Amino acid sequence: MKVLVTDPIAEEGIATLRDAGHEVVTGYELEGEALLDAVGDTHALIVRSGTEVTAEVFGAAPSLRIVGRAGIGVDNIDVDAATDHGVVVANAPDGNVRAAAEHTVAMTFAAARSIPQAHGRLADGEWAKGDYLGREVNNKTLGVVGLGRVGQEVAKRLDSLGMDLVVYDPYINEERAAQFGAELVDDLDDCLARADFVTIHTPLLPETEGMIGAEELETMGDAYLVNCARGGIVDEAALAEAVADGPVAGAALDVFAEEPLSPDSPLLDVDDVIVTPHLGASTEAAQENVALDTARQVLAAFEDEPVVNALNAPSVDESAFPRIEPYLDVADTAGKIAAQLLGERISGVEVGYEGDIAEEDVDLVTASALKGVFSPLEYEVNAVNAPQIAEDRGIGVTESKTRQAEDFRSLVTVTVTDGDAELSVRGTLLAGDDPRIVRIDGYRVDARPYGQMLVARNRDEPGVIGLIGTVLGEAGVNIAGMFNGRETIGGEALTVYNLDDRLSDDAVDRLLDDDRITSVDRITLDGADADR
Repeated sequence: MKVLVTDPIAEEGIATLRDAGHEVVTGYELEGEALLDAVGDTHALIVRSGTEVTAEVFGAAPSLRIVGRAGIGVDNIDVDAATDHGVVVANAPDGNVRAAAEHTVAMTFAAARSIPQAHGRLADGEWAKGDYLGREVNNKTLGVVGLGRVGQEVAKRLDSLGMDLVVYDPYINEERAAQFGAELVDDLDDCLARADFVTIHTPLLPETEGMIGAEELETMGDAYLVNCARGGIVDEAALAEAVADGPVAGAALDVFAEEPLSPDSPLLDVDDVIVTPHLGASTEAAQENVALDTARQVLAAFEDEPVVNALNAPSVDESAFPRIEPYLDVADTAGKIAAQLLGERISGVEVGYEGDIAEEDVDLVTASALKGVFSPLEYEVNAVNAPQIAEDRGIGVTESKTRQAEDFRSLVTVTVTDGDAELSVRGTLLAGDDPRIVRIDGYRVDARPYGQMLVARNRDEPGVIGLIGTVLGEAGVNIAGMFNGRETIGGEALTVYNLDDRLSDDAVDRLLDDDRITSVDRITLDGADADR
């Protein structure tokens, strides 16, 4: 498959992809129409922060499976558009965590002790020892805005140096903050007002853009601000003014709203503002780590395995994947059969788990079931966009779990409804890897879910199955397997046939001409030629 890399990454990542047999093309200057042309036959796109991956890019890349971000932030990627097109977006949040945390700590000390300013004056021949009175971090309060991976690492390092920690993060609880020796506060202003040093570790989102403005800087008072997270979170003009004229003591920034930073930026005119050119992840180890992590996720996507750091697709821990992997196809198939039997007006889907499978993380299995449900309805669907398709179409999705399983170690049931009627298909695995459909709409069957299938409902009377066999034989369609279920003797029966070919419309009409046969449905599954 073809992998396009549009921002420089470490050679180790490129070598990993090539060693796996994939074509890797680099295009570090691609943008605009040139980028749209380049992605036309691309299966994976690897970027850093320099490439804007827009909805237009996804529209121009029909073969694209995954966009890998060699780093943390994905504000340059239209994740919603990726989901609509069924493309996984994955980042590499762990590879440069240590590097970003260490740079943040370094910037904190640099600001507190005016290290770059003193170095500059000494390099110019000026011994300015008496002009700089630094501030120790010991016994000071660190305000951490965002206790994600990098924030946690910074908190651990500065806590060990004797700082008191106050955290503002609306997405964690008090117990999680306490694990890092921090006090969680509910209000950003409270965090800023109490801090002697403020360090920012949030992504750039609509709700965080411009989060630190003139009012917040006034609230900080005589404190230092450090931002090595994302540009745009801090109002740079307001920060320059707050440091130059007070009250803010100083600032250290590694990221900016527009990069490269303009020579006209007011930040460059303020002596107590330290700036570095987005160096947070710029260590040899970090660059190698994020390149390798991204390459591995691309390979996982190519192999239809879990993409561990997928941002828009259900994922699963690598150690748990072998236990749920066989049930992905079971759920997908059960969904396809249920949808084809009920018809197109589906308003709700329930996926039920019984037995051992109920103890697993089943988000990916549920996504596979939805993929199966929507596939016969001619949607361009995969496990990435299936949940979004359900939401967009107002189709309710529910899950249920029970440790009790009827007759089997594990069962997956997909139930679809159109608001009035509902229909369930239940599947399992025999001997660990032999998928079977064991119930359809309450009828016990034992059907191998493969290829062309015929599901017939009829009165349980002598001669009906013989008639069906005769019609199939005269139509030149061979029966590969047959599985019959009934509720009561002489009542209604349901029979599943595995066929070597698809049954013609004329043959279906012949079957329905017999009043003992109430319905006939043709099911097309994987491994079948839909035109046959």
